[in-house]
Amino acid sequence: MKAIIIAAGPSTRLRPFTDYKPKCLLEIEGKTILDRTLEVLYSCGINDIVIIRGYQKETINLPNIRYYDNDNFYNNNILESLFYAEPEMIDEFIFTYSDILYSKEVVQKLLDSAHDFSLVVDTAWRERYEGRTKHPTDEAELVLVKEGKITHLSKFYNPNVAYGEFIGLGKISKKGAEIFTRNYNRAKNNKTCKFTGRFHDSTTIEKAYLTDMFEELIIRGYSIYSVDIEGGWVELDTDEDYEYAKQLIKEGKI
Repeated sequence: MKAIIIAAGPSTRLRPFTDYKPKCLLEIEGKTILDRTLEVLYSCGINDIVIIRGYQKETINLPNIRYYDNDNFYNNNILESLFYAEPEMIDEFIFTYSDILYSKEVVQKLLDSAHDFSLVVDTAWRERYEGRTKHPTDEAELVLVKEGKITHLSKFYNPNVAYGEFIGLGKISKKGAEIFTRNYNRAKNNKTCKFTGRFHDSTTIEKAYLTDMFEELIIRGYSIYSVDIEGGWVELDTDEDYEYAKQLIKEGKI
């Protein structure tokens, strides 16, 4: 199993802590976010690691890892960033945002999913947003689910009707990888898409999120499955999140 870690973004909301290093190198209780991510992946038998770097890329330089560099990170977004590692997407792989932490149990549950497209969804997501003032619910990547299948993904859903929050971790099979890359390249090269500009929730495909690409696949009839969890993870976007992550680590929850 291969894991692709997307770590190109500039992490502006955690400045000045990220003035000279990417968010994934911030330390929490003596270990960096990246170190903790790798520990969990290795503990699940995932030893083939790819990292997509961008902001302060020279600071991410661990051994036994393949690197791809997104030097245009200020002008694109996470979907475009992932495709800098397109040569790696020829077989089954896990993808993960670099600013999230999760338990081994979360990864194991994802590995147990046998579908072509599996996304980890926190169904207890509302509890996390209580008192989370610097990252409101309208920034959550929310999903609608019916009979185990994700029917929509967006940052613009009414949170009162959302099934859960996509946490930024998923798995794509070998067959799914072919579907994923083929449809991305079709959308990228589509003249109509270039003319109209928008790609689902994003102003352009260059600025698109992964959720936009999965929404594209759903519209085209492909099945995206939800791997449900209740907590056991944290996103690190603000100083509030940083303090919450320390609490979870001390309690042994991630």
